[in-house]
Amino acid sequence: MSIDGAASRRLARRYLLFAVGLAAFIAGVAQLERLIGAGDWIGVLFLSATLMLYAVIGLCARTADLDEYYVAGRRVPAVFNGMATAADWLSAASFVGIAGYLIGNGRGGLVYLLGWTGGFCLVAVLLAPYIRKLGRYTIPDFLAARYPGVGVRAIAIAATMICSFIYLIAQIQGVGLIASRFVGVDFGIGIFFGLAGILVCSFLGGMRAVTWTQVAQCLVLLSAILLPTSLLGQKLGLGPVPQFNYGSLVERLGRLETQLAASPVEKDARAALQARADLLDARLAALPGSYEAARRDLAARIAALHAAAADAESPDESVRERYVALRARLAAEEAEFPPDPRTAAERWRVERAALLARMVPPRALVADRQTDATAGASGRTLPNAAIESNRRANFVALLICLTLGTASLPHVLTRFATATSVSSARSAVAWTLGLVGLFYLTVPVLAVMVKFELLSHLLGSSLDALPAWTAQWRRLETPMIAVEDVLGDGRVHWAGLRFDTDMILLASPEIGGLPAYVSGLVAAGALAAALSTADGLLLTIANVLSHDVYFHLLGRRTASHRRVIVSKLLLLAVALLAAWLATRNLGNILFLVGAAFSLAASSLFPALVLGVFWRRTSPRAATAAMTAGLGVCAYYIATTYPPFAHLTGFLGPRWFGIDPSGAGVFGVSAGFAVAVIGTLCDPQAGKQAAVADAMRLP
Repeated sequence: MSIDGAASRRLARRYLLFAVGLAAFIAGVAQLERLIGAGDWIGVLFLSATLMLYAVIGLCARTADLDEYYVAGRRVPAVFNGMATAADWLSAASFVGIAGYLIGNGRGGLVYLLGWTGGFCLVAVLLAPYIRKLGRYTIPDFLAARYPGVGVRAIAIAATMICSFIYLIAQIQGVGLIASRFVGVDFGIGIFFGLAGILVCSFLGGMRAVTWTQVAQCLVLLSAILLPTSLLGQKLGLGPVPQFNYGSLVERLGRLETQLAASPVEKDARAALQARADLLDARLAALPGSYEAARRDLAARIAALHAAAADAESPDESVRERYVALRARLAAEEAEFPPDPRTAAERWRVERAALLARMVPPRALVADRQTDATAGASGRTLPNAAIESNRRANFVALLICLTLGTASLPHVLTRFATATSVSSARSAVAWTLGLVGLFYLTVPVLAVMVKFELLSHLLGSSLDALPAWTAQWRRLETPMIAVEDVLGDGRVHWAGLRFDTDMILLASPEIGGLPAYVSGLVAAGALAAALSTADGLLLTIANVLSHDVYFHLLGRRTASHRRVIVSKLLLLAVALLAAWLATRNLGNILFLVGAAFSLAASSLFPALVLGVFWRRTSPRAATAAMTAGLGVCAYYIATTYPPFAHLTGFLGPRWFGIDPSGAGVFGVSAGFAVAVIGTLCDPQAGKQAAVADAMRLP
């Protein structure tokens, strides 16, 4: 079904009016702020207004038609499909995580921008047109059509569910962070607050409602990154479009980073951390005796506190305050004290690695450091050649995972099934790439400006006169920033500054001293990014369960409207489960997303690409390849990522020094190897060649 030119023009007029209305709304809030002053009401207003807008679109686009619910009737024009896909793609990790990752990891953080952007080139060339041509509803359905049999569909369902669910948890976790900071509610409550916004679109109208909501969300999140970048650029003397001339600021930032690395005071702060790390080294070497000694020391300090209980009633206020602070600190230390020597060893190793990582100066955006986090975590300084080799290996591994993962994510690939034709699918990819490229060209500029502000105005300041914005992020249930007086001089030092990278972009207007309405817009943009991706992921999971499991594997040949109802019920159940798990705060948003990409690439990419371009690939080989790729990748992540290893009690070796986020290189390699060898050894190979030929474009 195609959409005529008149309908396209109507859509264009509606979204142009929406863009004008958004600009007027931002200007109106800015004027209100000037009249009555800033406050939490600005964040609440931005978030509630945009949520109401998405709800209205979802209600207007509700449907019970199977084609409309699964693939928006296959009549979404290329430009709007590109905008919806861009919003689907620009997740909480892209919006919230990348700027902070660039600040913490320097130019090494560009791997995310390069990998994700390059992945869309693969999508355009390798997969999008073929997925649209075959006209299936889901990626497991597409693979099952290419490789007939239950095995391929079953493992494709498992792979889609796992990678999409991990990605979904990351998005919902981002919603909780945004709501807790800008609405002032508890993190867990914030998650369920955002869940309502997610469900109102995907539950009522499926892909139809999600598509038209995502177009609006694309406009919101692009405004939320471009406006603060422009305003901060003007403040720093770079003009309203700093993307073209921020090179001078990069040079100034480089000089600041060099001075900071050579600063005697910072060297003293790093030495203080090294002394604490050495103490933990000594404790680890002396286990289990050191565990008993530490427990006796804590008991002695608690006894001394009880002996000084009279201080709680002292007429001297400073004495009372010191007593209360010491009591709180010892109570927390007692509650967190490890229950046995084995747990103590694990905890002390983590603490030691964290101390050593903090000893490293800021990772330069324009120059290489002499040490890196890997060296710090191992407690030694590596030769420059070894540092570079390890860094480059991890950069390349992560780049491969992100690129191939982009070309394998089921919720992204399914979007191109909504295109009006094969050529429209190609055009949609081009529009997506342009919009995503605009975003990714802007994020590094904002990161440079925010880092310059941090190094220029926060470091060296008095702990008694910290900027007001730090208090906002320290008061959260899980504090996003901490400042420790490592030298006891009452000053902020880089070694004593700890911040979660997920807060940097959200806090960028406050760090840059911009008006509060800009913070509200950034919060709305972050919420749009999280909701748009969460909607797509929820719909992908629910559709796989209803279409591939309920309809195909279980053989429930029911009417189309009943399948839509089943999908909606499953969507609700998955959303509640993901929200509950997100309240556990399972890890850094960017890591969770990286894990999802590695798992998607390992399990789906070999089967997808070989299924299109190698007509001999057999179903049995594809099933074995997907199983092997998924198994290898999942095993490596589970045994090398410390929080997961802590749960399982097994910490495995890192192959070739590759970080857990790069696990996909091993999974993809295993998948291709098993697929090729399995096909060559399979006497049934080539019997589905006609199916492969039908998928190819003329």
